[in-house]
Amino acid sequence: MVLLEFSMAPSTRGESMSPYVARILDIIDRSGLPYQLTPMGTIIEGEWAEVMAVVTSCFEAMRADCPRIGTHIKIDYRAGPGGRMTSKVDSVQNKLGRKLST
Repeated sequence: MVLLEFSMAPSTRGESMSPYVARILDIIDRSGLPYQLTPMGTIIEGEWAEVMAVVTSCFEAMRADCPRIGTHIKIDYRAGPGGRMTSKVDSVQNKLGRKLST
């Protein structure tokens, strides 16, 4: 199972990125994969081919009208079941004995 965190933004479209983030989030949401939006990127969970297909779809949608795109990707693969997006946070909170801001 893969946890993939990424951000993608055009570097030639001014200061506000929210219209482009919204475009990408629509694709991610429609993929049906578990995801978490953060202020600095989005985390997606799934099999390698699934998460990479979502990133590719996001890139294709962005390049339709953006001549330059910056993308940051971080991947954590671990054999086994899904649910790691929440279980990793739960594990740390259990060790601390309290809820954290997530």
